This record gives sequence, structure tokens and C-alpha cells, in this order.
Amino acid sequence: MDIEEAIRSRRSIRAFTNQEVEQEKISRILELAQRSPSGTNTQPWHTYVCKGEAKNAIVRDVCALFDQGQAKSYAEYDYYPDKWNDTHTARRRKIGWDLYGLVGIKKGDRERTAIQARRNYCFFDAPIGMFFTTDAYLARGSWSDVGLYMQTVMLAARGEGLHTCPQAAWINFQEPIFKHLSIPSDQVIVSGMGLGYEDTSAIENTLVSEREKTTNVVNYVGFG
Repeated sequence: MDIEEAIRSRRSIRAFTNQEVEQEKISRILELAQRSPSGTNTQPWHTYVCKGEAKNAIVRDVCALFDQGQAKSYAEYDYYPDKWNDTHTARRRKIGWDLYGLVGIKKGDRERTAIQARRNYCFFDAPIGMFFTTDAYLARGSWSDVGLYMQTVMLAARGEGLHTCPQAAWINFQEPIFKHLSIPSDQVIVSGMGLGYEDTSAIENTLVSEREKTTNVVNYVGFG
């Protein structure tokens, strides 16, 4: 698979099969990702890969907290703002309702919305769960570097015939993750991610998010 195909075929998959992912494939992906760029070559990322009982324990504990309404806020971790501007609000709502429309969730159906949201904390049934952390003392530049690393992971996964779903949703339930993966307290979670094989029969995996036209986001200066 060439790089253009990998970029164009990468999507956030929200339904995976239970097909096992060989550790050799994961190792190749992470070896490639280690070539990701970072400011002054700090390489400020740590990766935790889990499956089996380790993953199941995280899923059980986080789902229990979700069911009890114990989620923390993104703002508490300075991750997302409490209030979005109109442009970003519109984009968030569009992708949300496009997804809900595919799976038959109508506006105002809080019960089914919660059920769909809860699937985040099962990694959408992906056999492999991943968490990416950085050292807590680092600032925004290093978080950007971790994002570059994660993008390389996702594209390398496509080269192995795998799909991913990056998941900020785990940010609100960090304690069980730290506990079950023995993550040191001087690190902070940047994102979770599901990794596995796409369930091609799942309607939600037909979703292709709309993207802004480049004319609205790219500025050429000095090109005549």
C-alpha cells in the first residue's frame, strides 16, 4: 500500500472483528512510528499496548464508571474547551449526527446515544487497545509531537491491513488505565486507540467524514 492509499483509506473505525492481531505486526507498526519527528528529537511519547485480561479489566472498570456517571470533564485536563466556537461546534455536530443517523439513533434518544458512547470504552470491540502518554511536565509542543507519532501509527497500521480508531474519550477515565497498565504518575494520557481488523458488515464503518475544502484552510503567500 502506498502512502496516498494509506492516507485516503484511514478512517476512524467504530466496529472491529475479533480476529487476532499478531504481535509481530504491532511491533512493525511501532518500529516505523519511532521514526516520527519531534522537536529537538525529544521523542516525548510512551505507548502501552494491551489485550486479553489487561484490556478487559480496563473496559470493565471504565464502563462501570461511565454507567455511574463518574466521567471527569475534558476541561479538567485542559484537553478540550468548555465552549466551542461556531465553526468547530458545527463540525462536531455534523459528524455526530452523521454517525447516529447511520446506526438509527434519533435526536433526543438519550438512551441509545449513551449506549453508542459507551462503545468507546470497549474499544469498539477491537482486540487491541493502545494508550499514548507523555511526561506530565511537558507542554503543547510535545503533545503535538505525540500527535505526529499517533498519525504514523495509524498510517503504518493501514500498511499492515489494519484499521484504528483514535479515542480522546478515554481522557475522562484515567485512573483505571493507570492502575491496570502500571503507568507512572508522572505521565499523562494523550489519547487511547483501538487497533484491529474492520468489520466490513457494520453500517457505522461506511461513514466517511466530510473535510473542509483546502481553499478554506490553506493560505498561499508569495506565489504570484
